[in-house]
Amino acid sequence: MCSPFYHSLLHSFSDCFIHLPLRAFELKFCLPPPSSDFLADIIGLQKKQIIGDLPKEMEGSLPSSSSEVSINLQNDPIVQKYGSKKVSLTRCLLTKEEMKTYHFPLQGFPDCENFVPTKCCGSVTDNSPLFGLDCEMCLTSKGRELTRISLVAEGGCCVMDELVKPDNKIVDYLTSFSGITKKILNPVTTTLKDVQRQLKALLPPDAVLVGHSLDLDLRALKMIHPYVIDTSLLYVREQGRRFKLKFLAKVILGKDIQCPDRFGHDATEDARTALELAQYFLKYGPKKIAELNLEALASHQELEAAGLEPKNTAEVVQQLNTSVLECLDSMGQKLLFLTREADATELSSSKNCQTIKCLSNKEVLEQARVEIPQFTFSIVQFSFEPFPPNLTEEMSKRMRIKWMEMSTVYAGPFSKTCNLRALKRLFKSFGPVRSVTLILETHQPHLCIQYEILEGAQLAIESLDGILVEGTCIKVQRPVTELTLDCDILVNELEQDSENQGTIYLSGVSETFKEHLLQQSSLFLGLEAVILPKDLKNGKQKKYCFLRFKTFGSAQRALGILTGKNWKLKGRHALTPRHLHSWLRGLPPESRPPGLRVIPPPSEQETLQMVKVDHPKIAAWRWGRKIGKLYHSLCPGTLCLILLPGTESTHGSLSGLGLMGIKDEEESNSPNKCL
Repeated sequence: MCSPFYHSLLHSFSDCFIHLPLRAFELKFCLPPPSSDFLADIIGLQKKQIIGDLPKEMEGSLPSSSSEVSINLQNDPIVQKYGSKKVSLTRCLLTKEEMKTYHFPLQGFPDCENFVPTKCCGSVTDNSPLFGLDCEMCLTSKGRELTRISLVAEGGCCVMDELVKPDNKIVDYLTSFSGITKKILNPVTTTLKDVQRQLKALLPPDAVLVGHSLDLDLRALKMIHPYVIDTSLLYVREQGRRFKLKFLAKVILGKDIQCPDRFGHDATEDARTALELAQYFLKYGPKKIAELNLEALASHQELEAAGLEPKNTAEVVQQLNTSVLECLDSMGQKLLFLTREADATELSSSKNCQTIKCLSNKEVLEQARVEIPQFTFSIVQFSFEPFPPNLTEEMSKRMRIKWMEMSTVYAGPFSKTCNLRALKRLFKSFGPVRSVTLILETHQPHLCIQYEILEGAQLAIESLDGILVEGTCIKVQRPVTELTLDCDILVNELEQDSENQGTIYLSGVSETFKEHLLQQSSLFLGLEAVILPKDLKNGKQKKYCFLRFKTFGSAQRALGILTGKNWKLKGRHALTPRHLHSWLRGLPPESRPPGLRVIPPPSEQETLQMVKVDHPKIAAWRWGRKIGKLYHSLCPGTLCLILLPGTESTHGSLSGLGLMGIKDEEESNSPNKCL
């Protein structure tokens, strides 16, 4: 997942990359702030090797446990979050902010108005009791509803195991997952309210609920509980992914659950497993778990599932921790390292590294063009003056302004007797609106509409520009500033970006949209994800969403259906990746308050604005030009990886940027203005 800096650098400084065909770099990612020797870390010279034994629990379908492997514990996401020492129970609890982020039901949120609190409001300590919880659901005419609940106390004793009759008509029992059938549920009379009362009576005031993806269970129960441990988040995985309960049960506890020969999942077994996983974490601590190298073991199982030949776990872990130099040495190859003499590092003294030291960046570029074709793997290091220490703040500020202006449209002219309420409703139909401003300084009134997201503004421009509104032909356009001069080009680049391929944006969705969509899933082949943003303040679902498909063609077909007469939605292809939306929600509130404002004539406001020189941008343009020259000199088929390290300063850390792609023939034959 990329950070906001990726977009700051790539899009705010997009003209610095005019020498590179950005579409060729399908993978774009952020880099953590670098250590004292960035290159040594990348190549693998500074790895701390910690030896650990694989656990006996992994015998069976997993490889032998007798092998000793090298694991870099400091890079394990569990150690990065919790440290290497044992943690307390209270440290494992999700914070209120985390519960909000992962959509747990919370008191006071509009979508939780009818939810019942467990009344557990005692003070939680490290001795508070743990209870494993798991629920099974079916699909009804109103969405997912509870069909079974299991609650397990410490020691493994099941204190509650109830079948539940949903309130609404069942359309799918989801038997392959729940194990519930019509025959099983027919004689059941227990209702959701019965279960809620029973659970409230069972749980002590300081009870801690433990589950795997526990937010789904609590929503099925329509209950709110403040103290939770979610094992899908406790056992942290890279890039926001989550380990499956079945995988953790096998690797950590050495037991098989959810076996394919069984009829659906066993809720009691799953609840007990989640509880045991939390107890294991508390007993042995993050370091012990990190030594298992869960990521390598997960990769091993994925290979098995795909029918490929899995490797010995020791080999998998060793390969994950093998440096670039070691890999090249095993193939009888040397690494080429080109750098300025003043910037020589530990890498330049390595025995299987051919180092060429140059006096300037210009000489580095010239030598690279000559030497790179002779080596399998090359590293070219350019050196430039560092950006000012307050760049983090400046970049964020610049990005906020740019995205705000790109998400703003001016529309008009309108008649002086125009229906403002109807106009506001019209523009809101394209996406969430931050503010609507009435402009009176022109001969006829105009409107300034600031959208929360770029897609809303773009859709309004594409749909309304040049059409008749209340008898007047209106123009809908963005403000013209130095940050929006190349907006059309940037919007096109965003649409073509690999991160947005296969994703569509829809406006006007209702609260029942997802259920309606799933009921007609046969129309939407290749649908991978339904992303329904929520208001961070009240938790209410917003009236827009994103749908991600496997292919661009599937997305295009779905867009045609959903914007047709049966669905009556407005939409287009997505422009901004999902993670960017969460960052953009942090736009300063003083930018434009919500609601309708009136801008007074210019005589009543200041119009003078100072323009300052943007020195970091000039520097970025220069190194972008050098990187572009080198890229265009490479042979077709060359794998290119561009790494721009971030910085650490008293003003905060600044993430770096990575671009990776393969140069193709078309780029080699195209005219090159740089050379």
